[in-house]
Amino acid sequence: MIKITDLEKIYRTTEVETVALDRMSLEIIEHEFVAVMGPSGCGKSTLLNILGMLDKSDGGSFLFNGVEVANFDENGRCDLRRQNIGFVFQSFNLIDELSVFENVELPLVYNQIKAAERKSIVEAALDRVQMMHRRNHYPSQLSGGQQQRAAVARAVVNSPKLILADEPTGNLDSRNGAEVMNMLTELNNAGTTIVMVTHSEHDALYAQRIIRMLDGRTVLENTMF
Repeated sequence: MIKITDLEKIYRTTEVETVALDRMSLEIIEHEFVAVMGPSGCGKSTLLNILGMLDKSDGGSFLFNGVEVANFDENGRCDLRRQNIGFVFQSFNLIDELSVFENVELPLVYNQIKAAERKSIVEAALDRVQMMHRRNHYPSQLSGGQQQRAAVARAVVNSPKLILADEPTGNLDSRNGAEVMNMLTELNNAGTTIVMVTHSEHDALYAQRIIRMLDGRTVLENTMF
């Protein structure tokens, strides 16, 4: 599904040049669950942003399902992202002014799915994460665990091929964190490829493979089973 080769990302200011990705190479196979680990500043979030097509690299190759996207412009990346990728963030990134239903519905609106079709699709996604009873609530009325459930529903509502999760349990207690990790495992078992950035050794054990980064490069890979 994903193959990056000699990927580079450099952030420059007038005084400082910071190498975030240093000719990094890796491959992620369809249906894998991969955890990316490493100390703060090692390039994990930069990698996730590029894999999610939220940012572009400064060099190297990025193949997504066989398509070279390293040189896509913002519109090209946006189109490919909307059709193929769902996101789960540590801070949930729900819109406070929208209900749970409306938050989950948003990706379908962006993909121009007709209103008549959206209701059943959103309800199926909410039912999948056991949040139908909260469909009319607003994020401020939900616990952290419930907000992340809603965020997972939003991530899967378009049936994406790939879910990118950035510290998905970082703001949750252990019980809610375990529930979110179990949901991600269920999605992976159903065929969704998952790439998760995490500092948690415990959460990484849910993955099939752990990629450890340092200074913008892969330094170690462990296959869990």
